[in-house]
Amino acid sequence: MDLLAFFHVETTTELAWILIGFLAQVLFGGRFILQWLRSEKAGESVIPVGFWWLSIFGGALMLAYAIYRWDPVFMLGQALGLLVYVRNLVLIRRATRRAAQPG
Repeated sequence: MDLLAFFHVETTTELAWILIGFLAQVLFGGRFILQWLRSEKAGESVIPVGFWWLSIFGGALMLAYAIYRWDPVFMLGQALGLLVYVRNLVLIRRATRRAAQPG
């Protein structure tokens, strides 16, 4: 199978970016599967820390893909999302440190 023809691209560089885009989607979509499985295990809705890490890695790859495609709508959406994901990890880290302090 000719992957260049299948994905309607002309170069291996373009094909590599398509594959990066797919990896980004797998990571980004995987965060929902992780959240669902952890929630089922807990018997209530929870958002595990891994959700935010998958959001960051998937979002960063999607942002790179959007920049490569030069899609300003996609770039803006991913960039703003990354700020939220990072901020959530900062808040989680602060809460963890506070909880670990004796007192």
